[in-house]
Amino acid sequence: MRIPRALRLPTIAIMTALALSGCMRTTGPVAAAKPQGDLDSLAYGETYAAAPAAVASSGGGGAISALRSAFAAAPRGYAAPAPAVYAAPVEPVRYDSAYHLDAGDKLRIVVYGQEGLTNTYAIDAAGSITMPLIGGVPARGRTPAGLAGEISAKLRNGYIREPSVAVEIETYRPFFILGEVAAPGQYPYVPNMTVESAIAIAGGFSPRAKRDAVTVTHTEASGPARAVVPLGTSISPGDTVFVNERWF
Repeated sequence: MRIPRALRLPTIAIMTALALSGCMRTTGPVAAAKPQGDLDSLAYGETYAAAPAAVASSGGGGAISALRSAFAAAPRGYAAPAPAVYAAPVEPVRYDSAYHLDAGDKLRIVVYGQEGLTNTYAIDAAGSITMPLIGGVPARGRTPAGLAGEISAKLRNGYIREPSVAVEIETYRPFFILGEVAAPGQYPYVPNMTVESAIAIAGGFSPRAKRDAVTVTHTEASGPARAVVPLGTSISPGDTVFVNERWF
């Protein structure tokens, strides 16, 4: 059937609109997200399933509606990874606060607000320390807290109105080990040291050592005390360890 010339342009426009409308309604499905691999599982602790494929509805919306459906079905995000667990820091080992000072101990004395007085001081052979302003201060036999109180009292006597003093042990006086060890002599003391660790520091037993007879000499205010002790016995700064010789 021939269409009159006057109706050709309206007819072509109507057919073109119908064709475009059909293309928009017959779009193919949108590709689903690929499932996560093993590395994602290790990193985030959970594996997510693939998003379902979005299919265009026959009722309308076309490709735009399909994309909206795909985004709505996709996972919103990852679960937060489990918090890391850290071990609590180990507290430094400190010697007993009742430790009695003696010659050879090196102290860190802090006078708050007084940089000229804050310094490291060694207890001399006479058992004293010497500080600016106040001169000699007896330290032998005192605890660190007792020495801090003595320094405060001297500073308060005409120098500083309300002094605040702290005394810490920077280095303990050495211990001595003699007898049947590889390298007898004087060694730096370490807190919580035992007879066995002292022997190890001195190079171990000699071939002639009597390993079950170790003598420790410890000096108190009342004088020296000597005893035969097992290897696990603790020793103190200034102690003398003597390893006896065996006769067979």
